[in-house]
Amino acid sequence: MNPTRFVHVALILSASLALSRPSPAATPTLAARLNEVIDGPDYKHAHWGLLLVDQENGVVLHEHNADKLFAPASTTKLYTVASALDTFGSEHRFETPVYRRGKLSTTGELTGDLILVAQGDLTLGGRAGADGRIVFKDVDHTYANGSTLGELTEPDPLAGLNDLARQVAAAGVKRLRGDVLIDDRLFDKAESTGSGPSQLTAIVVNDNVIDFLITPGAAGAPATVDWRPKTSAITVDAKVETSVSGQDPRIQITAPAPGRIVVRGRVAIGSKPLLRVAEVPDAAAFARALFIEALGRAGVAVDASPLAANRGELLPARDNYQASERVAHLTSAPFREEAKLILKVSHNLHASTLPLLVAAKNGRRTLADGLHLQHDFLARARIDVDTISFGGGAGGARSDYTTPRATVQLLRYMTTRPDFAVYESALPVIGVDGTLASVVDPNSPARGKVHAKTGTLSWENTMNGRFLLTSKALAGYMTTSTGRKLTFAMFVNLTHLNKGSDTVREGRTLGRLCEIIYDGL
Repeated sequence: MNPTRFVHVALILSASLALSRPSPAATPTLAARLNEVIDGPDYKHAHWGLLLVDQENGVVLHEHNADKLFAPASTTKLYTVASALDTFGSEHRFETPVYRRGKLSTTGELTGDLILVAQGDLTLGGRAGADGRIVFKDVDHTYANGSTLGELTEPDPLAGLNDLARQVAAAGVKRLRGDVLIDDRLFDKAESTGSGPSQLTAIVVNDNVIDFLITPGAAGAPATVDWRPKTSAITVDAKVETSVSGQDPRIQITAPAPGRIVVRGRVAIGSKPLLRVAEVPDAAAFARALFIEALGRAGVAVDASPLAANRGELLPARDNYQASERVAHLTSAPFREEAKLILKVSHNLHASTLPLLVAAKNGRRTLADGLHLQHDFLARARIDVDTISFGGGAGGARSDYTTPRATVQLLRYMTTRPDFAVYESALPVIGVDGTLASVVDPNSPARGKVHAKTGTLSWENTMNGRFLLTSKALAGYMTTSTGRKLTFAMFVNLTHLNKGSDTVREGRTLGRLCEIIYDGL
């Protein structure tokens, strides 16, 4: 999508998007109820920022520190996804081709190489449901190491590679005498700015992690440890005990040598299967091994070993692939599905990669390039871009700060776009799904009435053996009990926690604020 397509919309609507100040006597009861929460004893040391706006006319219904900077945590993804939607369009599909290089004999022997070219598909067919849509769980597997709530999706994470391998076989390749190569040169590699997998690479298979599902047995007996995806390139040594009921799980995953993973620890008898993940150190080598094994399953004999490194130095020039040599290709789900995955489960790896994909789309290569292009998008959208700061796409960079006002400006701008329905429907729904599934009770009157992005960021308070909640945030759209449509942003920064999981308390606090607003307007 042409990034200047909606400039005229922003210009025409800039006046209507401006935020009008409330009268001094506006909603005194609502303000008192909100202040009762944010001034509570749990937030003696905290900083709050709130902005609540009528979506139709821009009238400010309530504000508190709306122009102060706050760490936004994963509400940063509202900006990242909006920029990517503007760049690609909601229906864009990424193509992943496989090319052959060398001579293919009449008997199907290829004297040469097969090259898989990564071009932006972050799921590579590994999350596709029967309807082709990307499948997600409310607590994504990439966050499994931080809690006991992580879950696996049902689709085979190797489905895309298996599809490509079958196409190679159907193209007449029966034996490969050369090598299998992964072209991951779409952009310069970088580091993720959120928890979960840390390396940002163009090739992504199963989010570049191995999932370990640990199921307790009888007391004192070994637990069952299964994992996916399996590959001969990685050997797993797993010994986990089943402990007495009620004990917290303790799992340690280490990689003492290349290609070897050791799993040790305990899980309690009667507990549900526990998910843990291990990031692979070399995404290209991992994908190469998995693709070689997929080719074998498809009936293509490969001389190259899956244990070898991916030899990037053997790749041709980036612009030297010939269409006539393409033997397979995989088409991704439309980008709206990727946007939904990122926003619903707050997928840090994919969100961190989006600025790099935006850069690549524009012929550039670095994270800084992508963020500069995001700046240009926000400026065209008439956001107060110079009041905010971003160092990445996921919300965990030290320099990530924004204001409630800028966030509401973005949210209101998105309502003017033809793809607004895509953007709004990609957000978690309070009490229903994603990261908002459990922040209110099932019978909450606000259930289903709020579409909003959450954010959570905390650091270990090593000195005191506790945690510091750097940010808990929520921003999006609400329909109140009277049918009034609102746009809002709320941030709480810097409050103490006894343990990392106590962020659930702040999530429910933000849910309570939503209930107050829902009932009060």
